[in-house]
Amino acid sequence: MKGLASATTLGLVLSTHVFAFTSQPASLLQRTPTASSSSPSSSILHASNTEPFTVTVNLPGDGLQANMKFPPILDVPSEIVEVRYAVPFGLDVAPKEGLAVCTKDGAGGEKVGDVLRYTSQWTLGLPRGDGVITTAMSFAGGIGWQVSMFDVARATSWEAVVEALVTNEKSRTDEVVLLFERPLSTE
Repeated sequence: MKGLASATTLGLVLSTHVFAFTSQPASLLQRTPTASSSSPSSSILHASNTEPFTVTVNLPGDGLQANMKFPPILDVPSEIVEVRYAVPFGLDVAPKEGLAVCTKDGAGGEKVGDVLRYTSQWTLGLPRGDGVITTAMSFAGGIGWQVSMFDVARATSWEAVVEALVTNEKSRTDEVVLLFERPLSTE
């Protein structure tokens, strides 16, 4: 996303659903909400500006997890905030200095100035796994929708970020997963 000139703000109708975890750099404590939960909570992973973030994210779908390790993008001590929204969802982010920056506080816990680092994304692909069924489906050309985490900071354009966000639609999933990087409070 480096060098983006567009000032487009993504705004969709939202229905909130939030996921929470609290952690210190080396450990992760996780609370998983029920699908009917509608009360907001926030999820935070603390790190310094030099230590990489290590996060385990429960992906939408059938019990998949993403084990992620990535460096901070901010040059100040920061934390990762995980937000989950039911789809359809709304999000106020805009490109600013090559980053996707939150422009309005959201019901899910994102705050003005937070940087969107990752979003869940759905793409068509061959079945994953090492079993006989997945191997047979691969040879038969059995493609389907697969979820992954899209690295917003490495996006080549603002349009690529918007495309990744809008793949989280009702026909594929009930929720979107968003990871924001937020400067640690100095208070």
